[in-house]
Amino acid sequence: MARWIDTHCHLDASEFASDIAAVRDRATGAGVNLCVIPAVEAAAFDGARALAHRLGDAYALGIHPLYVARAGDDDLARLDAALHAHAGDPRLVAVGEIGLDYFEPDLTESPLRERQERFFREQLKLARRHQLPVVLHVRRSVDQVLKGLRDIGVSGGIAHAFNGSRQQADAFLAMGFKLGFGGAATYERATRLRALAQTLPSHAVVMETDSPDIPPHWLYATAEQRAAGQPQGRNEPAELPRIAAEVAQLRGVSVDAWAAATTANALAALPRLHGLWAPAGGD
Repeated sequence: MARWIDTHCHLDASEFASDIAAVRDRATGAGVNLCVIPAVEAAAFDGARALAHRLGDAYALGIHPLYVARAGDDDLARLDAALHAHAGDPRLVAVGEIGLDYFEPDLTESPLRERQERFFREQLKLARRHQLPVVLHVRRSVDQVLKGLRDIGVSGGIAHAFNGSRQQADAFLAMGFKLGFGGAATYERATRLRALAQTLPSHAVVMETDSPDIPPHWLYATAEQRAAGQPQGRNEPAELPRIAAEVAQLRGVSVDAWAAATTANALAALPRLHGLWAPAGGD
């Protein structure tokens, strides 16, 4: 069986609270041997860390742009303190999820636009100070995120849920980043994204679910279907192999080859994963 790393899954989300052990067991049964759990706010730091240790996974600590409105003025200091306190924890692999979001209207206008930009830049400085890569949120903000990275260099990482242009993809790659692809790439209408998934160099891509968000097409229910009583399917890490198999098919490569390539890419993007990844059968 192919073995995978889900480089971005919010296993600490409330949607998984009632059955997290079963969710993780299904992922293991599907070949997902390692997950990265990115925190989204200071209040979630301890929970993400504890869950990663409980499940044998990895975690990142950061303040998501969608959470800056409710973040306290001392939360950046709390992040700095947590990164210092857990510097020796092998399961702490990145600063994240951090970034910029210009999709949500409130975040495009003052004062939240400036606030999220300040939080992003200060977290980049913390990642640089603590010598950690970053896990980036880049919704409608690729150029602005790239500018931040040029101004405040960090040691690489992952541009999560990438949906930019090929030129923007190449800019991330030139900085040593990998690009996260997940359920969005399974929709036939996502032509630009699927073209990127097909044509990017094999060293560029890591696989992720962003569960419980960004469900693949087979879990998605339209508004009409939901109105008729069909529930939205819940995305979870066990879906990763099927998502990845669709990308492998787009690229014309075997599932095993794609698993090996994307695993190597994840280990390169988040070097501390090396200590958590147990080779099997000569991997």
